[in-house]
Amino acid sequence: MNEVIKLLGNHRSIREYDTSRDINEEQIEIIMKSAMAAPNWTNGQQVSVIAVRDSEKKVELAKAAGNQKWVEEAPVFLVFCIDFYRAKLASEKNGKEFRIVDDVEAIIVGSTDVGIALGTTVAAAESMGIGIVPIGGIRKNPQDVIDLLELPEFVYPVVGLAMGYPKTIPSQKPRLPLEATYHKEQYNAEVQMEMIDQYDKTISSYMSERTNGQDTSDWSSKVAHFNESRFDPYAKVTGPTLKKQGFHFK
Repeated sequence: MNEVIKLLGNHRSIREYDTSRDINEEQIEIIMKSAMAAPNWTNGQQVSVIAVRDSEKKVELAKAAGNQKWVEEAPVFLVFCIDFYRAKLASEKNGKEFRIVDDVEAIIVGSTDVGIALGTTVAAAESMGIGIVPIGGIRKNPQDVIDLLELPEFVYPVVGLAMGYPKTIPSQKPRLPLEATYHKEQYNAEVQMEMIDQYDKTISSYMSERTNGQDTSDWSSKVAHFNESRFDPYAKVTGPTLKKQGFHFK
């Protein structure tokens, strides 16, 4: 097993940072060059990342994300955006009609490119010993993020990434059995409930150990609760704000 595989398999989400250690601009630029070297759709490079160090801005972003204090406490907070603003300029330069933002394909393309860039950023940062935690909560109040970061039309914030040197490193959270997520030749639906039952026991035990018995919740109950109602704050604002930014998908 090589060092890259070891690094990827050793991931933890870090929410407590060593305030005595900063991340310098050279490190961020190295990480960003790695992220932007990753694959993207048609070489359109439909991603922009905004690095925020300003303490007042981080306070506002933490509020927008649902009062997640680690956004404020991290030395650097990155905001990953779908970006079709450059594509719009390219269309104007070449006298072509700019139509993709009128179709949901733009959201799929942009989100895929953001996901690839985010994953590459995580690996690059962790290879330097920097801890990270992705923050999907910035989509709770996307207009606040858009206004604060002065995002132009056709640019939309998808996910944040808090970054800092770890103060504490939690135990690693188990993942679903590989049989549930890795399929050969065709999707295996028959095994899913068995894998969920197995994983619920694993997660319940993990949570109990991590919280000294105060939390014994399992995976399926949390996912079920989120998919019933906890996604509502996102759903109420995502479509309207995307359209306000120029994504007029049907």
